[in-house]
Amino acid sequence: MRIAYLGPAGTFTEDTLKEALPGGELEPLRTATISEAILAVERGEAERALVPFENSIEGSVRSTLDTLAFDAPGVTIVGEHDFAVRAMLLAREEIELGDVRVVLSHPQPLAQCARFLRASLPGAERRNASSTAEAVRIVSESSEPWAAIGARSAADLYGCKILREGIEDEPNNVTRFVWIAPAGTEPGPGKRWKTSLVFSELGEDHPGALVEALQVFSSRAINLSRIESRPMRSELGRYMFFCDLEGGTSDPAVTEAVEALKAKAASVRVLGSYPVG
Repeated sequence: MRIAYLGPAGTFTEDTLKEALPGGELEPLRTATISEAILAVERGEAERALVPFENSIEGSVRSTLDTLAFDAPGVTIVGEHDFAVRAMLLAREEIELGDVRVVLSHPQPLAQCARFLRASLPGAERRNASSTAEAVRIVSESSEPWAAIGARSAADLYGCKILREGIEDEPNNVTRFVWIAPAGTEPGPGKRWKTSLVFSELGEDHPGALVEALQVFSSRAINLSRIESRPMRSELGRYMFFCDLEGGTSDPAVTEAVEALKAKAASVRVLGSYPVG
């Protein structure tokens, strides 16, 4: 199976893939961005994609949500996998923290380690890289006193030294990844199910519009485990709402609730119904 994910080799996503499919036979398709990994499935260039969906510290991964909502109507979520993120501060060679001038990483790990960076490297400039592995590669090839935040596998891959281990601000730093497949793909078996959807345009703006929309779930005793808004990109004040709810679309109550929501919102799309990871 050809699986697309954020590359290059040595990213946290690649570590997640190895954990989710230990010993599994696969053909990796490493992409430059999360969006490109999802679009690889949309275009038929990969059979699956594994992408980060939300983090316990920083919340949802915006590029994943926006790509699913705006750019990839032909895909669906078929599974999830929670990965415990252990962030490392890496450098080309042993160096005192006070001598580090620049810290590179993907924006998500930089945010997840913000408290450590403020306390331990207050004078270091923070720079974004396309991935944690790319940040480690850049640092490994630079003679400057730079450091990167990345995975242990990236340190091994690029021959970097680990200056500090476990620098994430919260010890229970977990990222929820989701499996992306072509629309119509049946998910695997599971005892507990989750459904993710996005809806927008609740008609003329009035007090309680969102509450009225969400009552289609509460009136059927369906629990929402996550809800958040994202701009619709068209103009200020217009939003779409992403929800995770307990239960699958094979449950009549869930199906009824989704149909009832369609009567209240101009746009409703089920992003996927899949076993809880």
